[in-house]
Parts: sequence; C-alpha cells; structure tokens
Amino acid sequence: MQSAITSAEPFRPTVVDFHRANRGGGLFSELISQWLGAAFAVAAHRLGLRPTALSLTNLILGLATSVTAVALAGKVAAGQVPAWVVGLVALIGWQVAYSLDCADGQLARVTDQRTAAGGRVDVLCDVAAQIALVAALCATAVAQRPATPAWLIAVFAGTWMVNLVTAVMQAGPNAASMVTSTSLPVRLAKLVRDYGAVIFVTAVVLTFSPALILWVIVTFTAINGGFLLVSIAFSARASLL
Repeated sequence: MQSAITSAEPFRPTVVDFHRANRGGGLFSELISQWLGAAFAVAAHRLGLRPTALSLTNLILGLATSVTAVALAGKVAAGQVPAWVVGLVALIGWQVAYSLDCADGQLARVTDQRTAAGGRVDVLCDVAAQIALVAALCATAVAQRPATPAWLIAVFAGTWMVNLVTAVMQAGPNAASMVTSTSLPVRLAKLVRDYGAVIFVTAVVLTFSPALILWVIVTFTAINGGFLLVSIAFSARASLL
C-alpha cells in the first residue's frame, strides 16, 4: 500500500495581492506609484530579496537622481545642458525610487517579513532621499534665480519634512486624521500633499520651465507650513478636551 505524498504549493502572490497591502499615500500614489510598487514587489519576491533591499535601492536611486540634478543645475541655468535632460532623469528616477519605497512595505506585509529594524531602515532611507530631493530643488532655484532669499530656502527645507513626520505619526494606535472623508473632491484636494503627485509635478516643471521651481518652493512652503500650524492646533484641541 503506497501513501500519497503531497507538497503544498509555494505561495506566489500576484501584483493584485501586493497592491491590496498598500498603505495609500494619496490618489496619485494609489493609482500609479503603488501599482508600480506592486510590480517591483512581485519581482523582488521571485528573486528572494528582502524588503530592506528595496529600501536601500530606493535610497541609492533617489540620491543618484538628486545628485545629478544638483550637479547639472548651473549648466541648465547657463543653457549648456537642455532642461529636458535633467527633467527626464528626475521624472524617471524619483518615481521609480518612490515606487520602490511603496514596494518594500507591500513585500514586508504580504510575505510576513515585517521587523522593527526594517521599519526603521525604511523611514531613515525616506528621510535621506527627501533631503537629497530638497537639495536638488534648492540648487535649481538658486541657479535659476541667484537672488533667491536664504531664509526661504531654510523654511522650505524645514517644512518639507512635515509630510514625512505626519505620515510616521499616523502609524500605530494613536493614528488620527484631521480630514477623514474619502470623497473624490477631498482626495483631489489632498493631491497637493501626495508625494507621488508632488515629485511628478516637480519633474515636469524641471523639464519645461526650471525657472518656475522657485514658485514650486514658495507654494509648498506655504502648504506644508500651513498644514503644520493646523496640525498643531488640531492636536492641541484634542489634547485639551
């Protein structure tokens, strides 16, 4: 009498499986960046890569893209390098890097590889990549308009991190949102703080009119600064009640 030996099928999550595990990020991010991230997560899973490998690749690509933009900012302003070259590098490099950032979390959640250390690496890589992005935007603005006020650059750099800080604060048992509505008008309004949408618009400006980067800086300084003040007021009110 022979006994049948059965082996369980290996777990092969699909792009849809990974996308279901995304943590949002905004309308643009969910429709584009998170889907690209899911595709990267599938490839990483088949290659046997850990989520931290994606986090580090995101960092390397994000830094390389931003360093390229910084290095060429003066040459673009002088007309020695076409703006579309830097814009195209930024569009592809920043979006792919962000999609890898989306992928590491999806991979960790779907394949149960979540660790405290991995979460710290993810956040630290995000911080480093965004510092480099801010440096690239500031270098471009100063190259295009040398009279750009130093205080504006400083305030922009400081308030840029509001998005990242509030995103981290919204994870865990004490998470809360000031605007909980998921209606389309609200989600469209939130695009101004959707990182995927922001780096897309920024890359488009770099491509077609890098001189307008100064106004991008002014706009996002106002948005992020205003959001910071409202967040403080909202949280203080909740704390005092």
